[in-house]
Amino acid sequence: MTAYALGIVLFSALLHAGWNAMLKSETDRAGVLGAVSLFHAFAGVVLILMSPIPAPESWPSIAVSTIVHYGYYLLLFRAYRFGDLSQVYPISRGLAPAIVAFSAWLLIGETLAPLAMAGLVAIVTGIFLLALQRGAAAAPRSTVGFAVLLGLCIGTYSTADGIGIRLSGTATGYMGWLFLFEAPVPLYIALHRRRNRGHFAPRTLIMGFLGGAAAVTAYGLVLYVKTIAPLGAVSAVRESSVIIAALIGVIAFGERPWKGRILAAVIVAGGVIALSLSG
Repeated sequence: MTAYALGIVLFSALLHAGWNAMLKSETDRAGVLGAVSLFHAFAGVVLILMSPIPAPESWPSIAVSTIVHYGYYLLLFRAYRFGDLSQVYPISRGLAPAIVAFSAWLLIGETLAPLAMAGLVAIVTGIFLLALQRGAAAAPRSTVGFAVLLGLCIGTYSTADGIGIRLSGTATGYMGWLFLFEAPVPLYIALHRRRNRGHFAPRTLIMGFLGGAAAVTAYGLVLYVKTIAPLGAVSAVRESSVIIAALIGVIAFGERPWKGRILAAVIVAGGVIALSLSG
């Protein structure tokens, strides 16, 4: 992976960790997720208007990713309702690189160099150390279960999008339709809230739109880099966002122990360097 690609993915990781921390800190998480997905849909319309239609070969990937994203939002809401940022985020994001690398090898024959494989192992190891530092093994089964299912969702849609965007012939067109198909999420949340005589506070909408802007930018950058770098490497470096999430947990949320988190962060950083040197 080149330094250019590495820099883009690391910036994406910063954006992603930031909006997840914001989601965890909000009390109306369903409302925030609705606003996030609504922003995605608006962004999708803009991208569709300025882009050609994706090639027919990419539409199965769009369909798979869309359906999996619906489950992702539901699981994200449940996971942060019962678990904390430093537990759910590392477990769910830690599973994704291994799933993507294996899927890329199985489906399109993409391989990683030995140094890149060592970096992938280091990143996954460090991520799981971060999770265990928070006592994931002793956490309620539901929390760990939601986080594991989230990881499966992330690995599945990451693989589908990595393949689909390469077949689409238009990265922006692919992203546009993918984002637009999130429209049922805010619609469902709004109808459910209306039936229960609820409402959306202005702060919820503002935070959701900010989170949506960060999420759109982060995921768009990742999809772009997947057109110029190996899928497994991109996914692995992308998950270095757990370092940022761990720092947010320690500084903003007062989560401990901090020494174990620093050790795990060093291991992940070593893996990132190995991946960057392997390209």
